[in-house]
Amino acid sequence: MGKNTYLTGYFPLFAIILFSASFGFYSKVLLIEQLERLGIYRGMTELFSIGQVQVALWFVCALLFFMLFAALKLISDTLVELSLFFFSKESEGDTLNRIRGGSSIFLIGSLCSIVVVQSSFLLPIIFLLSCFIYFFYFVYKASNTLSIAGMFGLVFMHLLFWVSFSTGVTYSVIKVYKALMSGIMSA
Repeated sequence: MGKNTYLTGYFPLFAIILFSASFGFYSKVLLIEQLERLGIYRGMTELFSIGQVQVALWFVCALLFFMLFAALKLISDTLVELSLFFFSKESEGDTLNRIRGGSSIFLIGSLCSIVVVQSSFLLPIIFLLSCFIYFFYFVYKASNTLSIAGMFGLVFMHLLFWVSFSTGVTYSVIKVYKALMSGIMSA
C-alpha cells in the first residue's frame, strides 16, 4: 500500500477545531466570571437554563477562536509559500509536500490543549510551542532547497513578519482600549 500524500490534509482542520474548543472553553469560564461580576449572568439564567447559557457562550467563544486560528493559518500558509518563492532553489513544489506532515505537530499540540484546558498558563504555551516546533520543522525540511543566504532570508522574513504583525495587533488593541475607556470615563 503506497503512502497517500493527502493523508494529513485534514489535520489542520482538526487542530483548529480542538484549539478553538479548548481556548473557547477557557474563555467561556472567564466570560461567565465577568458576567457574574457585572450581574448579567443571573438575568441570563432566568431566561435560559445554566447549561444552555454555558453551551451558547462556549460556542460563541470557540467560534471566535476558530475564526482567529483559521485566519492565522491562512496568513501562515501564504507566508510559507511566499518565503519559498523568494528563497527556495526549487520551483516544483516538492518542499510543500515535504512540510505537509508538519500539520501533525499542531494536531498533537491541540490534543494536549484539550488536556490542560483549565490552565491559563499552559494553554497559550502549548499553542506557541506548537508554532515554534512547526517553524523549526519547516526550516529543517526546506533546508535542502535553500542556500545559506536563502536560509537566513527565510528565517528573517518570518521573524520580521510575525514580530511586526504581533506588535501592530497589540498596539491597535491598546489604542482601541484606551479610546474606549476614555469614552466611558467622559460619558
